[in-house]
Amino acid sequence: MFFARKKAEMTGDALALPGRNTPIPTSATHFVNGNPLKGPYPAGSEQVIFAMGCYWGAERKFWQVPGVFVTAVGSAGGFTPNPNYEEVCSGATGHAESVLVVYEPSKVSLETLLKIFWESHDPTQGMRQGNDTGTQYRSAIYYHGKAQREIVFASKAAYEVALTAKGYGSITTEIAEAREFYFAEHYHQQYLAKNLNGYCGLGGTGVVCSIGTGVAA
Repeated sequence: MFFARKKAEMTGDALALPGRNTPIPTSATHFVNGNPLKGPYPAGSEQVIFAMGCYWGAERKFWQVPGVFVTAVGSAGGFTPNPNYEEVCSGATGHAESVLVVYEPSKVSLETLLKIFWESHDPTQGMRQGNDTGTQYRSAIYYHGKAQREIVFASKAAYEVALTAKGYGSITTEIAEAREFYFAEHYHQQYLAKNLNGYCGLGGTGVVCSIGTGVAA
């Protein structure tokens, strides 16, 4: 299992674990704000999925944002249906540890969420984030629809210029249309609110993302 957790190459659909037809049991409501984890969500709300390393710390970044209705941790971008945590950690599902963010555009913009995403981790590290190594720790954004896609790619282009100016390499973040999001087990949801001294491996580059601020990078 130690070596499986270090898997640095993506598996393929034909080689992925079979998974299961039944969703993994999870929490009904958000531990911090009490909102329903799986909905119903407010009319007009939108969803975006972020992956930026270990999802415990990543989720906390977003539940603190005014205008975010609910967050949840789970897996996205892979092949195995309804994987459990151990399967995702094996690298044999193709999934990234991910955070579902349900937000109200009238209260918070996607640009604001993207600024938090880019500044809160190092998106140039490939299949790792800090000491967390493996395909499940890759950086990724899974968007919904053309409008989100345009904003996401514009933010990537702008931030890559800023990173290059500071000596960083190319952004390796996977950007793709969102597919199925599989909710993680209940004990992973809002983990750092339940475990105040829990592990958080997030670390940004210190490079400012100017998207939505009107400030030059």
